[in-house]
Amino acid sequence: MVANAVEVEGLRKAYGPVEAVRGISFEVAEGEVFALLGPNGAGKTTTVEILEGFRHRDGGKVSVLGFDPASGDRRLKVQMGVVLQTTGVDPYLTVAETVDMFRGYYPRPRARDEVIKLVGLEDKSGARVTRLSGGQRRRLDVAIALAGDPQILFLDEPTTGFDPGAKRNAWEVIKGLAGLGKTIFLTSHSMDEVQFLADRVVIIAAGRIVAEGTPESLMGRQQSDTLIRFRLPDSAGALPEALRGAARLDGGSVEIETKDPTRALFELTSWAVQKNVSLDGLQVTRPSLEDVYLEITRKAEAVGTPA
Repeated sequence: MVANAVEVEGLRKAYGPVEAVRGISFEVAEGEVFALLGPNGAGKTTTVEILEGFRHRDGGKVSVLGFDPASGDRRLKVQMGVVLQTTGVDPYLTVAETVDMFRGYYPRPRARDEVIKLVGLEDKSGARVTRLSGGQRRRLDVAIALAGDPQILFLDEPTTGFDPGAKRNAWEVIKGLAGLGKTIFLTSHSMDEVQFLADRVVIIAAGRIVAEGTPESLMGRQQSDTLIRFRLPDSAGALPEALRGAARLDGGSVEIETKDPTRALFELTSWAVQKNVSLDGLQVTRPSLEDVYLEITRKAEAVGTPA
């Protein structure tokens, strides 16, 4: 049985009369890539800061690697790596010097060259921080978090500002860290990133958990319509009667929304074969994780209760 790296039970935190976190509970297994999602003001940042030991809670139980982060126990701190949205490092140190400096804070650090290789900065080892691109600096942030060979990594918007190529490379680095057995606790506004990386997702809104599961199960739980798109020649004639009510026509372009894509595609393709009609540009688009996330949080914030 896989042990839990993080356990949260009935967590509460208020700022004056505003209750930011309202009794949430969840677990993160060791070696899991876990994503905590939520709109601004949902309580996401407060929750993460409590887990990292930067903020005290008002109620509930929290355990990270078997320790209460509120205790400030050094035995926990040396096993934890944190990548914040912005990290201040000496711009005139080289990449190697920066990693070495942070390695010095830990009793059993990972080898410097190994850390630099893990984040793909081997060719920049001797470059000063001020000469790095934005994406390379973000990789250095991850290297700093890895310097102490932590068991759990908290990644806050790890690829903000990355171009598509750098973002994909960073995702592969994170996947590689999970492959080494590290527990990854991710917060991100990029649903593509979450869908690619996360084994499991928890969504919070208005301080409460409103949905949880794998990205695939979350996308499947919403009964959103599947969209079928294609183009028809002018000579095609009318669509089959079963599809006319759901179809939107714009010149030769057609869109059909359906909750039963299997049946709709059967009706459509059977008709097309019988009529010898070409369905140019045929596409079937299912709701993305972003679509589902927006729908869940919108409903939850509208009623103030879980979706």
